[in-house]
Amino acid sequence: MAGAAQWIAPELENGANILYLQGRWRLAHVAGIAEEVEALRLAGDHCVLDGSRLEELDTAAGFILLHRLAVLGCISRTVEVRHMADGHARLLTLVRERMAAPSVASPSRHRGALQRAGRATVFIGRILKAQVAFLGRVAVEIGDLLRRPRLFRLKETVSQFEVVTLDAIPIVALVTFLIGVVFAYLLGVQAQRYGATIFVVDGVGLAICRELSPILVAVIVAGRSGAAFTAQIGSMKVQEETDAIRTLGLSPIQVLVVPRLVAIMAGLPLLVFVGDVAGVAGGILIGAVQLEISPASFIARLHTVLPLTALVVGLAKAPVFAAFIALIACRMGLSVARDAQSVGEHTTSTVVQSIVWVIVLDAVFAVALQRLDI
Repeated sequence: MAGAAQWIAPELENGANILYLQGRWRLAHVAGIAEEVEALRLAGDHCVLDGSRLEELDTAAGFILLHRLAVLGCISRTVEVRHMADGHARLLTLVRERMAAPSVASPSRHRGALQRAGRATVFIGRILKAQVAFLGRVAVEIGDLLRRPRLFRLKETVSQFEVVTLDAIPIVALVTFLIGVVFAYLLGVQAQRYGATIFVVDGVGLAICRELSPILVAVIVAGRSGAAFTAQIGSMKVQEETDAIRTLGLSPIQVLVVPRLVAIMAGLPLLVFVGDVAGVAGGILIGAVQLEISPASFIARLHTVLPLTALVVGLAKAPVFAAFIALIACRMGLSVARDAQSVGEHTTSTVVQSIVWVIVLDAVFAVALQRLDI
């Protein structure tokens, strides 16, 4: 078979366009079929599809044919079918019905900057409202636990404390140590120009203990433990384990949320202290290697210039950061829909929200403590 007669042979009989479909009209041959169909020229809008020579037919080839006939003015009432296998005729009917059906996709709309800002504001408002409502539910459950302490799940809390705190010590120490190294190195490069290298101790001590260690540790915990909380609780909801907890007459908040909240609030200050020590150790290393400040001199200067309030402020921020991370993570886990995609989306949202709130809270602390002259 070659040329124009390979897939379709048009003839004119009694004023009607007879199209003899021949061969295997399959997806693999769409390119050749489309070329011949596009070359069709009809006399009038009456068309007859003859399937006596047709061996195979699929939806792709059928769509190409019917679309071209529609372009030429042959609509469904002016197209007839003869000598066509029942399966082929039903397939053509199905394709014609799908072509006539309206699209389910809504038309895209381009929103202006004001509209996008409004939608973002409404979305943030809904998140805040849901978070406040969840905070209220957790507060009620904690109040119930205070009245009945025997309901507190100590073993689960200890297990979560181990995962959140003890297992995180290596990564926290490594990151804060490297930050201390980098900060001391950059500060030392500038201080060396003026012969004021000893003041590097002041900068490293204050920056690490008051600001860098709390915020870095909180970000690490948000990405590590916050994401884990959401994924764990979300997976339990997908597998209907949270429904089973309710069926047993237990509260999912008491079973799943409170132990994680207590564990992270108790563990984050300890991790911040580890970060303080590791960050200062990084500064001591750079002082000894580059700035000719001995470890003994570094520590002596640190005792002199580092006020206790700087250390206390850094440690005091940690429970607040931890509470926000735990509440966001647990709420997102409990709001997961019953599919795997939702688990991934909520886990990602947990990390983003937690990091944003940590930064916002740190800014609030900075402004408030500055106003209080602390």
